Order: sequence, then C-alpha cells, then structure tokens
Amino acid sequence: MPTPHLMFGDQLGSTFLPDEADAPIIMIEARSVFRRRRFHRAKAHLVLSAMRHRAAELGDRVRYVRAETYREGLREAVPDGRFTVRHPTSYAALRLVRSFPGATVLPARGFLVPHEDFRAWADEHDAGRLRQEDFYRWVRREHDLLLDGDHPAGGRWNHDHDNREPPPKGTRVLNAPKPYRPGEDDIDEQVRHDLNTWEAEESVRFVGRDGPRLFPATRQEAQAALRRFVQHRLTAFGPYEDAVLAHDPVMSHSLLSASLNLGLLDPADCVEQAEDAWRQGQVPINSAEGFIRQVAGWREYVWQLYWYFGDDYRHRNALRHHAPLPDWFLHLDADAVEARCLSTVLAQVRDTGWTHHIPRLMILGSHALQQGWDPAAVTDWFHRCFVDGYDWVMVPNVIGMSQYADGGRMTTKPYTSGGSYLHKMTDLCSGCAYRPTERTGERACPFTVGYWSFLHRHQARLAKNHRVARSLSGLDRLGDVAEVLRLHSQRGDSPP
Repeated sequence: MPTPHLMFGDQLGSTFLPDEADAPIIMIEARSVFRRRRFHRAKAHLVLSAMRHRAAELGDRVRYVRAETYREGLREAVPDGRFTVRHPTSYAALRLVRSFPGATVLPARGFLVPHEDFRAWADEHDAGRLRQEDFYRWVRREHDLLLDGDHPAGGRWNHDHDNREPPPKGTRVLNAPKPYRPGEDDIDEQVRHDLNTWEAEESVRFVGRDGPRLFPATRQEAQAALRRFVQHRLTAFGPYEDAVLAHDPVMSHSLLSASLNLGLLDPADCVEQAEDAWRQGQVPINSAEGFIRQVAGWREYVWQLYWYFGDDYRHRNALRHHAPLPDWFLHLDADAVEARCLSTVLAQVRDTGWTHHIPRLMILGSHALQQGWDPAAVTDWFHRCFVDGYDWVMVPNVIGMSQYADGGRMTTKPYTSGGSYLHKMTDLCSGCAYRPTERTGERACPFTVGYWSFLHRHQARLAKNHRVARSLSGLDRLGDVAEVLRLHSQRGDSPP
C-alpha cells in the first residue's frame, strides 16, 4: 500500500501532494489550535473553509480527521506512525512530525528557493549582513526574472524610488478597479455554524469579526484573484504602494498573501504573470517590479531567514522591551483610541483581519516599538490577528523588521517615524485630535512624541548607526525634550 501523506492546513495546493499519485491523503482539523490562542475569527473561518474545500476536492482520497490535537489525529489516522509530509512551515510543526519515527519529511514546496540553495548563498556572505536587496538580485538572476540578458529590465534592479508617491490630493479612494471577492457556499455556512457553536459551548474565543469571507479558499478562487489583480489592478499598484487612505484600505494591493500562504497559489505563477503583463505593455515597469520584489524578494527572504536564524531567534529582544500589550490593542478596540491613524487601522484589522504593509509597519508596528511593548507578544498578536499570518511570516517580520529586536541583524535601522511621515503618506491626520508637527501640549501627536522618546531612550545603542545619525543629531537640538519625555511617560500604554 502507498504511504499515507499528511497535508497541513497551509499546504493545500497541488504542489504539496505526494509524488505517489495514489497515496492516500490525511488532513487533520485540531480544535486545540483555537483553544490555546485567541485567533481572529475571520482567519479561523478562512483556514477551516480552505481545508474543508480542499478535502471536498480530494474526495475519497482524503481522510479528514477532526481531533482535539494534531498528535491525536495522526495517531487515529496512521496507527503505525508511517506517513510522508512536505517540510512544514513552522518549527513546532516540524518537531511534531519528527517525533513520529515513521515520518518522512519531503523537501519544502511553495517557495522559489530551496533551503540548501539559500544556505549556500548565505554562507558565502557575511552572516551578520544578509541584506534583502542582495538576495533579491540573486533570486532574479537564478530564476531569470525581469531580466534583459544579464541586465535588469528597465535599467534598474529596484524601482522603489518610483513607488513612494503619497496618496493623490483631494481623493478619498484610489481610482482602481475593485479586487476579486469570492462568494460563500454551504461549506462556509457550516464553518460559521461550527465557530458559533465552539464559542457558545466551549473554551474557544476569537477576536475580530467574521464575514462575509473576503479571501479565496480554493485554488480556483485564488487563480481568479491573481488574474484580476494582474489584468486590472497591477498598473496602479507601484506608484501608491506605500500610500494609505482611510476610506480605501485595499487601494491597488494584490490581497494575494493569504492565498500564497495557504499554498493555493504558487509564487512562480504570480511573478511570471506580472512579468508577462509588463512585457506585453499592459503595466509599467515600476508596478511589475514592485510586486515581483514583494513575492520573489521579501517573501522568499523572510521564509529563508526564519529557518536560517533558528528557533531561538523569536526570543531576541535587543532593545529590552518588556511592556505588556494593552487591552485595547489585544481586543482590537478601535473605539477606545483617539488617534485617527491607530483607530482607523485597528478597525480595519478588527473588521477584515488585514491591512497592507505600511499600516502594519509604520502605524501598528511603529507604535508598539515606540511604546516598548514586548516583541514576542507583538509577534504573537500579528500572527493571531492577520489572515495571512503564520509563524514563519511573523517572526522575522516583527522581531527583525518591525521591532528591531534582533539589533539590526535583518535590517539596517529601526522602522519608526514621527507624525510628519504619516501626514505625508496618508490622509489619516485630517480630522485627528492631534497635530503631527506638535510634540508637546494636548494636541501633541502620539507618534511624534513616541518617536523622539524612542530615540532618546536608545540613543547610546543607535549612536553608531549611520542611518539614524541625522535623527539623533536632531534630538540633541530639541529644546523641549524633557517635556516630550514627560508627556510620553504620562500617556504610557493608555489609548493616545
């Protein structure tokens, strides 16, 4: 008999199937996942819907086990402990499958670069300076992505300079076609019924709101979303990639991260379709390159660093931040927050389980960094509250990028700013009770106050970092720094 093959809930595409065409498939729905941690309701719905849709597609080939834990489910499905599985996406899952002597872990799928190729590349570089831009160029060359011979298409490797436009003045929404939205079916109805039952009868609690489902749960839906993005939305993606509009949280972003991270889309298909659209003259080079950099550059980089840095990386806390997350943040209580930027973005997370990368990094993450919240707790929050959040995604993104908790091993500077940056790149300062240029008084912007307080708190550590030298010199010229620090301390972790 062929060896059974385990498919985790984020390995749902055909590329994760075993090499043996007739091997039976095992899928396990473990209730303990939702008991242990308080996930966003929309995320729980999406994952369960995607798993059950995939099981329905596989038909009699799959044994779908509902159990309290993964271990109990595996013991029920494969009593002799023999099964194959594609390399899991987290250390915890890898430890689980390796605890079964009969388990065979197959090479990872769902990414462009094999682990051994990245390790060979990284070992040739200074381990303390593994920069994303260098890696991105290497991936482009290795996979012949957006190249004209030996040279980058369009004359530059990186068109980020053309992708930093502020939102168009006087507009509430970007004039872009709407994204693909799936319809719900009987499986979604049953998932919602089960989630309601678990909350009513058991020790399962969620945060956020659920419904209607906004993200694909099948490969067919995911492919439709990819086609719509490339054909109708990619053109406007590049210029406004870093901009934020209060009434248009999606703007021209792809919304494909959840589908990629569930295994419903292959990254090679995504970048190839984007490049084809540029070569056919349908989209500008900065939009095609910007999207390809997100998928083939940053996503691959984060995946590889998760494994290269090791499991202990999640515990890094170079800045020694230990403050707990306040209740309003944990509960996504946007109404408790007066600062319009924080309130708006927190409401988007509450309602959809998603925001794009700038609100994540420069509003939510930046505020956490300025307040000195514990980076491990911040990582856990991002993992639980975002539909595309998984351990491998959030550990490098939050520990390394957002919270600078590794002391600069992944990025060259802390990513935080005062209110002036938010005023330039968003429309969120309009109508706010605070003023981005004010750092003292009742109308002092929480981000401006927090930014200078953060620099003051860590000026000794950052003194040799050339990328923040100019800001540190500005700190020395502040005549009201004592008042800024007093105001920051007074506000503390309460809603600013």
